[in-house]
Amino acid sequence: MKAQGHPKYFVNATVVCSCGNTWTTGSTREHISTDVCFKCHPFFTGEQRIVDTEGQVDRFYKKLEARTQHQAKAAEREAAKASPDQPIAMLGLGARIENPLAEAGLDTISKVVAKLESGDEALLAIEGIGRKSVIDLKKRLRSRGFLPEEPVAAPVEGESA
Repeated sequence: MKAQGHPKYFVNATVVCSCGNTWTTGSTREHISTDVCFKCHPFFTGEQRIVDTEGQVDRFYKKLEARTQHQAKAAEREAAKASPDQPIAMLGLGARIENPLAEAGLDTISKVVAKLESGDEALLAIEGIGRKSVIDLKKRLRSRGFLPEEPVAAPVEGESA
C-alpha cells in the first residue's frame, strides 16, 4: 500500500457554529465551521425560525408577490372587459354595424343595451341597421354577458321542432 494514499486524520478537530457553540470530533480537516448546529437548529430547539442561508425563502416570497400582482392585473383586465362603458368597437362587429350606431349616437355598449331594452324596433329604426345586424349585435352582447340569455321556448304539442 502507498504511504501517501490516505489523508491526515485529526482526532480532535474543532467544529465552530455561527451561534458560538464549539465541540471536537474526528475529521480530515483540523477546523470546521458550520452555520447551524444542534444547539441552534429549529428542530432541536423547538423555536419557529427559518434557517435560510442561500436566500431561498426570500426568492420564494418574491415569486409569491409577483404571482399576486399578476393575478391582480388579470382581474383588472377582466373587470375592464366586463365594463359596459366600453366603445362598441370592442365587440368586433365590423363597420357595417358600428358606423350606423355611431351616427345615431350609440357609441358605447351601455347606450346600445339601453336602446335594446325598449325593443328591437328601436334599433331597426336606425338607418343602416337591419334584422341581421340586430341579431349579430345581440349575439355579441350575450357572449360578453351584457344581455341575459334568451329562454328557449318549449315546443307546443303537435308541432315538430
